[in-house]
Amino acid sequence: MPTAREALLDTAVSALAARPWGEVRMREVAGAAGVSRQTLYNEFGGKDGLGRALIGRAADDYLAGIDEALGTHAVTGQGPVELALWTVRAARGNGLVKALLTGFWGDGLPRPGPPRPPVTDGSAGDRAGRPVSPWALPTPAGLLTPARDRAVAALRGGHPPEDVTRLETVCEIALRIGLSYAVAPPVAAASPVGSDAVRLVREALARHPAC
Repeated sequence: MPTAREALLDTAVSALAARPWGEVRMREVAGAAGVSRQTLYNEFGGKDGLGRALIGRAADDYLAGIDEALGTHAVTGQGPVELALWTVRAARGNGLVKALLTGFWGDGLPRPGPPRPPVTDGSAGDRAGRPVSPWALPTPAGLLTPARDRAVAALRGGHPPEDVTRLETVCEIALRIGLSYAVAPPVAAASPVGSDAVRLVREALARHPAC
C-alpha cells in the first residue's frame, strides 16, 4: 500500500495533468488521496511544499529512468542513443521534467518560489517539525550534470578507463540533442518520438567510435 505521502503526490500529479496548478485545491487533493487535509499539511506544510515535492520527484524519476533506459546497453555501444531517447520521452511526457531541463516554467506549473533563509533559531520550519532549508529553483545545468554523470556510471563498465572521457563527451552530446528535440520537435508530426535525435546521436557515435 502506498504511504500517505505517496498517495498525495500521485493525486497531485493527476490533478496537475487535468488543470493548472493555480486551480488545484488542497482539500480536493487530500480527499482524492483518502487522507485528511491536516495530513497533507503535516506532510508538506502547505501547497508550496507540495509543489516542491512534485518537482523533486519529477527530477528523481528522470534520473532513475536513466538507469533503467541504459541498463542493458553498457556493452552494446547504444547507450547514448537510449539516453537521448529517454530524455525526449521524459520531457514530452512530464511538463515538470521539461521545465527542469529547459528552465522554462509555464504559469500552470508549481513553482518553488524564491530562496528562503535557513532556520537558525532552532524553531520548527514546518508543521511536521522538519527544519526549513533554503530552496532555489533548479537550473537545467543542475539536472543535466548529474544526468550525464549517472549515464556515464551506467555505461562505463563496458569501456576501458581511458575511454571514460570520450564517454562523458558523447553522453553530454546525447543529452543536449535529446533536449533540443524535446523543446523543438521535428516538423513532421508522423515522425516517431525521438527518431531525429537518434539519428544525430548515432552520427556523434560514429565520430567517437570508442564510445
